[in-house]
Amino acid sequence: MTIRVLLADDQALLRSAFRVLVDSEPDMEVVGEASDGAEAVRLAQEQGADVVLMDIRMPGTDGLAATRLISADPALGHVRVVILTTFEVDDYVIQALRAGASGFLGKGSEPEELLSAIRVAAGGEALLSPAATKGLIARFLARGDDGDGADPARAERLDALTGREREVLVQVAGGHSNDEIAERLEVSPLTVKTHVNRAMAKLGARDRAQLVVIAYESGLVRPRMD
Repeated sequence: MTIRVLLADDQALLRSAFRVLVDSEPDMEVVGEASDGAEAVRLAQEQGADVVLMDIRMPGTDGLAATRLISADPALGHVRVVILTTFEVDDYVIQALRAGASGFLGKGSEPEELLSAIRVAAGGEALLSPAATKGLIARFLARGDDGDGADPARAERLDALTGREREVLVQVAGGHSNDEIAERLEVSPLTVKTHVNRAMAKLGARDRAQLVVIAYESGLVRPRMD
């Protein structure tokens, strides 16, 4: 199956470079280019994109607002947004994850990393750059208020999870893949996948990226500044 990719960046030269790279792969194709967030949302609806490579800073409707609009549209529930950012440690990135982005990637990443990110996001099985995303979230939540950083509303939502689902959520927040979690908990990868899917459904999370955010915001997992 061909992965349909939408490019959203206000720099035409950068979009052209991404297009050449993506179209060179036999399993993916660029179905549109947008220079601002509003156009990205429109093209995602019209072109049936699977993955949107979304720049954060664009004129008019920025990448953050566009990500929210895509995530809020039931008709675009299958679309995965990968944030492209010049600075991977960026206030906007954590907001984008909360808005529904599946992950983030630095613009300085190697071509192979970008292509891998598209495939991972399209597959929806694993969090993009799990360790890096977890570390980013930990750093931002560690900057929180004087309290312990837990969101009471999020914490209450965890009551819907079973004990095993909580265990799996902790492992997901640690940046571990399904296979790694299965080995740690001595269960099958399919069982882990089932628990992850149930946790996402109960917590209203689109993907594993949002599960990581919820795990930290609820206080289930504490940021560690190693």
